[in-house]
Amino acid sequence: AFATGKPFIAVNHLEAHALTIGLTDDLTPPYMLLLASGGHTQTVLVETLGCYHRIGTTIDDAVGEAFDKTAKLLNIGFPGGPAVERHSRDGDPFRFSFPTPLKGRAEPHFSFSGLKTAVRRQAQKLAPLNIKDVSDLCASFEYAVCDVIRDRVIKAYEVAKNRRGHTRLPLVAAGGVARNQRLRQTLKKISHDLGSGLFIPPPDLCSDNGAMVAWAGAQRYINGYHDNLDFSARSRWPLDEKSTAVYGFGRNGPKV
Repeated sequence: AFATGKPFIAVNHLEAHALTIGLTDDLTPPYMLLLASGGHTQTVLVETLGCYHRIGTTIDDAVGEAFDKTAKLLNIGFPGGPAVERHSRDGDPFRFSFPTPLKGRAEPHFSFSGLKTAVRRQAQKLAPLNIKDVSDLCASFEYAVCDVIRDRVIKAYEVAKNRRGHTRLPLVAAGGVARNQRLRQTLKKISHDLGSGLFIPPPDLCSDNGAMVAWAGAQRYINGYHDNLDFSARSRWPLDEKSTAVYGFGRNGPKV
């Protein structure tokens, strides 16, 4: 950017996830986003480019982290999401009744630490594990995860809809965990019950990828946003309204 005189655009990778559906489905905000990945689990009301209201978040482990730790516990490989999903296909999701943390609570947050611990304790009781045990543990874990997400997403959707004046919103999912087929079916059922449309990028564009970052950068560019060359990278960059002040706004780009 310095050598060519071209604009420098800082991209929050969470915003890239939030905007990917515009690339794949030509969907524009507003919509409610479920962002589910190895490092994040949150629901976000996407109002417009650069304007995001976080509704719920995890109070401990991210859902993708819970998948990874379960896979490591069962010694079935990494990354954990695909490994657990692969083994769960041959498993009985009702063999083990795992907890569904925060289910039914008024606040729309997530928790997965207790679920992960319950899987570990059950695995220890069964040790040494056979192939059927592993498959059933994976299937029961995956079922519990989807049960939690179903409850939490419905609660968050109510909050988002009320904020928008009771207007129905499309439901969007992104992040690596959105590749999971059982979760996709769960979200499809949720969207049907809510009377909202469901939009999820193709699996290859759910996980972190360059296309989503380029798309987000392009959206910022065509809307007049760019950053100074002294912009510092941040390992934690919250995607909510409190973060927008340090994300190009009031610097070289227009204010929202």
